[in-house]
Amino acid sequence: MPAHLFREIENLKREILTLGAMAETAVRDATCAIENRDEALARRVIDDDIKLDEMEVQIEENCLKTLALHQPVAIDLRFIIAVLKINSDLERVGDLAVNVAERAAFLATQPPVDISFDFQAMARQAQEMLKRSLDSLVNLSAEQARAVLRGDDEIDAMNRRMYLIVQDAIHAHPDQTESLIHLLSASRHLERIADHATNVAEDVIYMIEGVIVRHKAEDYRPQADR
Repeated sequence: MPAHLFREIENLKREILTLGAMAETAVRDATCAIENRDEALARRVIDDDIKLDEMEVQIEENCLKTLALHQPVAIDLRFIIAVLKINSDLERVGDLAVNVAERAAFLATQPPVDISFDFQAMARQAQEMLKRSLDSLVNLSAEQARAVLRGDDEIDAMNRRMYLIVQDAIHAHPDQTESLIHLLSASRHLERIADHATNVAEDVIYMIEGVIVRHKAEDYRPQADR
């Protein structure tokens, strides 16, 4: 690999990992804002999203510049294509964290809602999936990436349970309908964050193996299990 291309790729690695850390922080703080009814923390997540957006634009511009100047091939080309896609997913994670924070800011001004759903467990699952997808990128591990894919069904099931619980709670406590709908919305945003973590993991597999695994359930298994 030419020295100039090597430097550009190393820079892209640092930038995408920085963006990943920013997205992780946004999700963590947004979910903490809901759990702790912390309006100030929620507002900070909303205000900080501009930094994440600016980093996303910078990474895209650097990817396009590298493609134009160096015309990479093989694994270097797959890396840059994967970074472009991961970049977009992480920016969307930041947007979803803002959506959760907006729900948190509202809920902090309302009386607490008592439902049986374990929101913290769902938040931890979404955060863990995002962390593992980024770890698979750092470690260039297709095995770690496939573990993320296998975890997506669990958070989908959590979101479905939340819908049923909120539906029952609205019938029992119609005076809390607005707050309950905000909680359901937060649950849906967490489920979407997990979907984007899954996308990141799929792109890591593509980067490493050159295989597109979207919509292929058999590829969610480790290669040794095939």
